[in-house]
Order: sequence, then structure tokens, then C-alpha cells
Amino acid sequence: MGAGHANEQVRWRPARCGCPGSRDVRGALGSRGADCRAPRSELRSPAMAPAPPPAASFTPAEVQRRLAAGACWVRRGASLYDLTSFVRHHPGGEQLLLARAGQDISADLDGPPHRHSDNARRWLEQYYVGELRADPQDPTENGAVASAETQKTDPALEPQFKVVDWDKDLVDWQKPLLWQVGHLGEKYDEWVHQPVARPIRLFHSDLIEAFSKTVWYSVPIIWVPLVLYLSWSYYRTLTQDNIRLFASLTREYSMMMPESVFIGLFVLGMLFWTLVEYVIHRFLFHMKPPSNSHYLIMLHFVMHGQHHKAPFDGSRLVFPPVPASLVIAFFYVFLRLILPETVGGIIFAGGLLGYVLYDMTHYYLHFGSPHKGSYLYNMKAHHVKHHFEYQKSGFGISTKLWDYFFHTLIPEEAHPKMQ
Repeated sequence: MGAGHANEQVRWRPARCGCPGSRDVRGALGSRGADCRAPRSELRSPAMAPAPPPAASFTPAEVQRRLAAGACWVRRGASLYDLTSFVRHHPGGEQLLLARAGQDISADLDGPPHRHSDNARRWLEQYYVGELRADPQDPTENGAVASAETQKTDPALEPQFKVVDWDKDLVDWQKPLLWQVGHLGEKYDEWVHQPVARPIRLFHSDLIEAFSKTVWYSVPIIWVPLVLYLSWSYYRTLTQDNIRLFASLTREYSMMMPESVFIGLFVLGMLFWTLVEYVIHRFLFHMKPPSNSHYLIMLHFVMHGQHHKAPFDGSRLVFPPVPASLVIAFFYVFLRLILPETVGGIIFAGGLLGYVLYDMTHYYLHFGSPHKGSYLYNMKAHHVKHHFEYQKSGFGISTKLWDYFFHTLIPEEAHPKMQ
């Protein structure tokens, strides 16, 4: 993974002064500090870089008040993080994170049950809100604060991070990203696989931008009625007409198609979709575009790179209807050309339902909180590892079947503390 190859880790800290980069973590705090609305040229003076604003600080009593109000704050050494907006996205489930509210999570990051990836640690830094400080009015808490500060300064427990402002990222987040990423060249692959907790805008045009996003429930609303219509239509054709398989090749050895084959063909279509899902995800969505091709980098970003960059942008988790219609039409024509109309239609209807289930599963894996030990819980952990650490494996979304078959399963971790 790109970030893991650097000798110096990068701490993504949003500006703590009410600028757009900090809006995800200011809910419980309000805006603080100096006004950030200065021109970008003033923020990047070539003569002398401005000193970073001092980190906000909170006493244990102030942290406890926020916890009592329902916020989920944790600390890493003396650094404080507001994970309230991240709780429902946590791969291990909401309860696991809520149970650690107000606690030091340094040991949890290293495991067991697993060591959190570099991207997961970088992701955490986006929720940084300040430092824990002693309260002169409450000396009973000062021992814990001193312990936290000692832990923070110990390089073995708290690696040194380089503070990076959103304004110094490789792209300008105040402008549409699609035209910018094409110029990242060889830096694109590393950049796109360092996820961020903020939405993405792709296009300048509001109309085109609207077509590039959609709500999750548009998928069943649009496609389930078509699945029902096609299923009923082709089932009636199967029961009323004399449908023979291989009739176009030979009449002597052609086979009658009883109506009982409908369920088998429909399930075959659903299974066929899981293979299509795997192939598209692995070989198209995870192709590595040439670093010297602006347009292929842009194509990759609009197809899938945007999702890896902002995995919790809820408007970009399922396929928008317009591009989805083009892909669905292609598969319909393809099946009609290679199979008898009724057979191909039934398989297509099953595959279309498989696609709907895939998109709904994908959305749930990002925003749902499945019961621990359930199938969806395991799939959620599997998929989040694909996003944050194993981008070159774990391509199945609705099933791991083809990952097993093609040997692309995400490896199980054997943590030293659990051996």
C-alpha cells in the first residue's frame, strides 16, 4: 500500500478554524480560532510559511461532558478524536466503538484481533479535535493526564506525524476533482487509495454532477419492477409456447424446455451476476491506469477511484441510473444474441435481481451495522479491509465465492497476541 512505503507517516488534520476542511469534526465544538477565509496565496507565502494554529485543548471534565451528551470521543495518548459521526460506519460495529468512548485506543489500534492499517490510522486523524490537558481546578485527574502526555511523547507508542492541511493536498478540494486527478500522474495510485471522510464533487456542471450521484433506494425503485415484468413475461412464454433449446443448431437433438426450468435459469442468472461483479471489480475497476494518460486516470477515477477516495460518500455508493442503464442494456443484448430469447430473458432477469442485491449489499456494508458473527458482518469486515489495506484482493461484494475460486481472498491475520 502506498502510504505504508513512506518513512514518515502523514497526519491528516483538518484546519481547526471553521474552514470547509474541518466541518466533519466541529459539531460538538463550534468554530474556534482565527478566520480561515484568507486567499490561498496568503496561506502559502513563499517567503515564510505561517505557523500552524495551536491545537485546542480539553480537560478531562470537558471531555466527560461531551460523552454525557452522547458524543463518542476517544484518545490516543493525549490526542483527542471525535468519532461521533463515524460510529455507524465502524467495521467492527457500533457497540465496539461506543464501549471505548472516553478511553485510550492506542492498544486497540495494534490489536488483537487485528492491527489497524496505515490508512485506518490516517483516517482517524481526520477526526482529531485537540489535546487532553490538566485541569488546575481538579488535581485528582492530573495523574491520568500526565500519563497520557508521557505516552504521547514516547516514540515507540506515538510515532511522529507530519501535519498536513487540506489546502496542501495534491488537489484543490474547493474545486471539482475530475479534471485535477488526470494531472496527478504517477502519484495518482497512492493518492486515490488514501481514503478521506468527505464528499466529492466531480464536475463543474450541476446537471452532469447530478447524473453522477444517486440515492440508494433509486436502485430497487427503478429495477425491481423491471425484474418482475421480465420474469412474469418470460415465464408465460415458457408455459404457453413450444420452447426448444438448441433448435437453431439442430431439430433432431433440440430439447423441450419445461416450465420447471424457470427457477433454475433464474438462479443461474443470479450466479452469473456474481461472476460479472467479480470480473468488473477486479479487472476494470482496479486496473492501474498509465501514469502518462490523463484521460485513463480520469476514466478510472469516475468509474471507481472516487469510491476508494471517499468510501462513505453516500451519494456515490450505488450505480446512478443513467450509466447503469447502458451496462444493463449491453448485457441484455448480449444474452439475446447468444441464447434463445426466452432462455436469455430469464437468465437476464435473474442477473438483474443479482445486480440489485449487489448494490443494496454494497450500501449496507458501508452504512449498516450487522450483528456480530453474521454473514453480513463478515462481509463488511472483508470489504472494509479491501478499502483500507488490501486493494488488490477481496473483490467480491455480495459473496466471496469467486475470491476463493481465483485465489484473491484477503489473508487472515495471525496476530502475535492471539497465537
